[in-house]
Amino acid sequence: MQHIGTAKAEDWYAVQSFDAGVTLISERFIDPFYRCNIWHVRGRDHDLLIDSGMGVVSLKASIPWLAERPVTAVASHCHFDHIGNHHEFDQRVCHCAEAHVLAQPDPRETLADRFAVVEMFSALPPGGYAQQAYRVQPAPATRVVEHGDVIDLGDRQFQVLHVPGHSPGSIALWEAQTGVLFSGDCVYDGPLIDDAFRSSVDDYCESMERLRELPVRVVHGGHFPSFGAQRFSELIDDYQAGKRLQGCPR
Repeated sequence: MQHIGTAKAEDWYAVQSFDAGVTLISERFIDPFYRCNIWHVRGRDHDLLIDSGMGVVSLKASIPWLAERPVTAVASHCHFDHIGNHHEFDQRVCHCAEAHVLAQPDPRETLADRFAVVEMFSALPPGGYAQQAYRVQPAPATRVVEHGDVIDLGDRQFQVLHVPGHSPGSIALWEAQTGVLFSGDCVYDGPLIDDAFRSSVDDYCESMERLRELPVRVVHGGHFPSFGAQRFSELIDDYQAGKRLQGCPR
């Protein structure tokens, strides 16, 4: 394999501020298809972290302000690119259907056996990278959630929406007051994955149908750039149109 160089830890993450106390953290040397969006939301009483990246470089060591306030780390689902740094946080949340994966991350369950390939990197993490040696560290949930539960930051409340399909325990977080949806890997503006281990096209279609009714203003997905209500509807409609023969609701 051609040597692609090694990045410094301090250069690994990029940080971009959005409005309403939302910050995007991303791993700049990972290809966009694999690169998880790590979302930080500022709250009055504590902060929210939605997903934590691949874990090949420490989040807390690289971004010191993450340690300044209490943080609840939510897993939108338990694939390797979303839970790699969850062990660094004291408060960890995931859906009950995937709590066993967060506690004991198996390479097949996390999709690391299929997708955690060296080709994803434009520069290697410090110390290099070998797929056969890569492991997600166990991070047992301190809270498991189900559909309808609320994550309360004091001045902001996010409702948990169970949106299985990509994985059995996929969740989105919905803030009705602002119309902001953190959609995880259920909906993002890129190629959606519904053929992975424990994926379900039928569940995916049902989840899309329910999400379609939300009066969203902005969607922050698990990958690729954020988008608005019109694009949200287009992405759902396009997915459903492509799955009609597999039983998606009309």
